[in-house]
Amino acid sequence: MYGRRLFPKPDPCLLVLSSLAGGAKHGYALMKDVEDFSGVTIGPGTVFGCLARLEDRGLVEALEPEDRRHPYRLTAAGATALEAQVSELERVTSTGSTRLEATRRRLSEGPAGAPA
Repeated sequence: MYGRRLFPKPDPCLLVLSSLAGGAKHGYALMKDVEDFSGVTIGPGTVFGCLARLEDRGLVEALEPEDRRHPYRLTAAGATALEAQVSELERVTSTGSTRLEATRRRLSEGPAGAPA
C-alpha cells in the first residue's frame, strides 16, 4: 500500500504554471522541468493542451519563436493564479503535517497514554 499513490497526480496545468514561474520555456523544456521537480511525466499533448487552456485564460503568453521552438512565459495573472493555488495547497499540507505529527505522538504513546 505504501508504494502506491493514494491520490491523483498533481494537475498538469498547475505543474506547467509552476515550471513557467521559473522562467520562459518551450514544450520540451517544460516537460523536462516538470519531471525534474515533481517526478511526474507529462507528454507533449498534455503540455500543449495545458498551454492552450492557460493562454485562453490569460495566464501564460506565447513569445516569439526561437528557431523551431515556441516558448511561453507566465503572465501577471498567471502568477496570481499560481500563488492562490500554492497557498491553498500549503494550507492543506500544513494542516495534514501538523495533524499527522500529533497522531504519530499519540500512537507512539500506546494505549491510554502508556509508553509503547
